[in-house]
Amino acid sequence: MALSRSAIVEGLRRLVGDANVITDEMELKRSSVDRLRLYEDVHGVFTRPVPAAVVMARSTRQVADVLGFANENRINVIPRTGRTATEGGLEAAAPDSIVLDGSGMDGIVRIDAYNMQATVQCGVPLQVLEDACRKLGVTTGHSPQSKPIAQLGGLVATRSIGQFSTLYGGIEDMVVGLEAVFPDGTVTRIKNVPRRAVGPDIRHVVIGSEGALCYITEVTVKLFPYLPQNDAFVGWTLKSMREGFEALRRVMVAGYRPSVARLYDPPDGAFHFAKFAGKDDCVLLFMAEGPAGVVKATVDGMREIVAGFPGCKPVDPRHLEAWFADLNWGPDKIANERREILATKAMGRTTEVSADWSSIADIYENALRRLRAEVPDITMAGGHSSHAYINGTNMYFVYYYDVKCPPEREVAKYRTEINRVICEETLKLGGSVVHHHGMGKARTPWVREEYGSSYYILERLKRAFDPNDVMNKGCIIPPPGT
Repeated sequence: MALSRSAIVEGLRRLVGDANVITDEMELKRSSVDRLRLYEDVHGVFTRPVPAAVVMARSTRQVADVLGFANENRINVIPRTGRTATEGGLEAAAPDSIVLDGSGMDGIVRIDAYNMQATVQCGVPLQVLEDACRKLGVTTGHSPQSKPIAQLGGLVATRSIGQFSTLYGGIEDMVVGLEAVFPDGTVTRIKNVPRRAVGPDIRHVVIGSEGALCYITEVTVKLFPYLPQNDAFVGWTLKSMREGFEALRRVMVAGYRPSVARLYDPPDGAFHFAKFAGKDDCVLLFMAEGPAGVVKATVDGMREIVAGFPGCKPVDPRHLEAWFADLNWGPDKIANERREILATKAMGRTTEVSADWSSIADIYENALRRLRAEVPDITMAGGHSSHAYINGTNMYFVYYYDVKCPPEREVAKYRTEINRVICEETLKLGGSVVHHHGMGKARTPWVREEYGSSYYILERLKRAFDPNDVMNKGCIIPPPGT
């Protein structure tokens, strides 16, 4: 028989102490959602099942104890650290869930500048780690826009990517080793080595698992030299996204590794580059960093390639430096966003996908055409490419709409329909429906088509490590019967 809410709370208090179990009703309601349901949240309307408690874990042992208790009693657990998720990964899919929050596990275990790696607990904010590293002349190389508030456990769990990914890679390229706890309370540690060829790379059972398989408690990431004095921006305006994609492709195929490589269409670029770009201009920009000689060679090589596109007009780098300096968002911007939503009843959202060079322009054009035709109340639809590879790139769709329905219907009327259009067009051409924000619960309707025959592997992992389905129910793996 399922435990009552009061019995769950009492059991948790015995495990971690009264001070670490939060039962405030408003905090529980806010812990039932993430930024997927931001419009509901700012209006004080909560439609998800309310958790039984939020547990503030202070150690790996406490995480193991809580997971063991939940597994034994078939209680859904929602792993959480920085609370910056955007795709419903943190929302409650079952009543009386336990939100297991590791933000109090915030110790930097070691910054090893000789072996170029840092070990931290899951609740360490990325900005805190980065600030500590820079004092030693090194950097994590990881810089998502959420850097001021995102924490390492969640970044690894969602397979995060940063603005400098074209040089340093995604979080999966940075993780050396980690510690994780599985639903039965088993604590596992993957050791820190530069590479190993001893069977499958089991780090990837954990990286990107979004709390659906285990709870990440400690992470070791690579470090890189920090040489900001050599940073250099270059950019151009142009009239065609297709021409921009081709210029971007040639830079990547030629072997250049800028840290930032971005291509904005006119609607999205208007928010960022109105000081120098016309209303019909696309913007192609790069940042190079590292040793001075590498930066010079990278900038020179990229300029030579883009010179082959007569429609590209150079941009003053100072404009790009000023734009980039204000790109990240933290508590102040989040507070302003909430005020604007209440005042305007308008939402700005994003959906990011990826594909090869042959397909990305078609996906971009087809999806935008359908969005403008099929989804009501859209006031802006555009996007940018911000993470490039030798074999393709991502497309970060950006859209705004006026909400003309009750708060509880906003996600279904707008966000789900927009995701449907973008995911359908991406899958038609063989792309991936998620590039870096995680599958969460927002995009699970497309997970079987995304994986195809390899869905067998994903489903078996879930059955093997979480047979009682207590880890983040409905995240990545759709609920039974759907």
